[in-house]
Amino acid sequence: MQSDGNFVLYGRESCSCRREDDTVFWSSGAMGSYALILLRRNGNVAIFGPSSFSIRNTQLHTIMVQMVQRQSMMNGARLQNVIKRVAMEPGISCWHCFHCKGGSYNLCPDMKFFATPPIHGSLADQVVHPADLCFKLPENMSLEEGAMCEPLSVGVHACRCANVSAETTVLILGAAGPIGLVTMLTARSFGAPKIVLVDVDSHRLSVAKKLGPDAVVQVSTNTEDVNNEVAQIQEAMGVGIDVTFDCVGFSKTMTTALTATTSGGKVCLVGMGHNEMKVPLTPAAAREVDIVGIFRYKNTWPLCIDLINPGKIDVKPLITHRFGFSQDEVEKAFETSAKGSDAIKVMLNL
Repeated sequence: MQSDGNFVLYGRESCSCRREDDTVFWSSGAMGSYALILLRRNGNVAIFGPSSFSIRNTQLHTIMVQMVQRQSMMNGARLQNVIKRVAMEPGISCWHCFHCKGGSYNLCPDMKFFATPPIHGSLADQVVHPADLCFKLPENMSLEEGAMCEPLSVGVHACRCANVSAETTVLILGAAGPIGLVTMLTARSFGAPKIVLVDVDSHRLSVAKKLGPDAVVQVSTNTEDVNNEVAQIQEAMGVGIDVTFDCVGFSKTMTTALTATTSGGKVCLVGMGHNEMKVPLTPAAAREVDIVGIFRYKNTWPLCIDLINPGKIDVKPLITHRFGFSQDEVEKAFETSAKGSDAIKVMLNL
């Protein structure tokens, strides 16, 4: 239902817990500068979970929904008393500040973003959300695919900011996680001719290898191994590395990124693992390696739908687990996600 430009969204399906920040909040209560002051699983202090949700399935951060709407505008089309399947962008900005007016609404200081303290998540059967942040799904696009627009948006925003193209070789660190994988899929759809994936987990690298990278390299967590590992990575690429995406955000991964990237290239920091890092900035600056930071995404949902719907990007292999919406099932979903292992994206079905 609609009221004052908002929709009441009735969830049925949304891609759930395997979003790194959701899992980090669940296990440690904080990520970067964001922290949960108090979380009661059986109380009402904080509603944890999806920043988004969907019509047959609900995610901690990505939402696909069935929507009942009256007398409102959705993406420019006037609809009355209809039920539509939509994907929901989970961040509500102020639309009045300097950043919002300039188009960078993802940097809004007053952003209200589902599942980011102190804002509730969308682990609920109904949420109220602005109509202009609800995007209608094509009839031949599944609700699970619609829910995957949220994680894919991170990859799209990263590749846009790093100017990935058909002339750009790409290295992805932390590539076997959900964000690393969607970044790889996006880079390929943007035309990247060669992509190398790097991770510490051999099992997850073997899974990632099936999605089509040109090479994978397993590394250690030991900082002393950086120089040898950079040599292996550069050999695997075979040519200069134009863009490196660090989807982890640790001192070691950024050191690897800055060292491996070719002179004049770019390092895009996607992951937010460490609040502070010790990295070799001076040598990188002397080679004019640019560092690009990204935060969430902006104006990505229409493109994500256009990439998923015709099959340019197949997100279905990333959905590895599905759970129901009972207290017990939700806790199992978070535990499965937190353990990592073979879990990539975990769905909660309402």
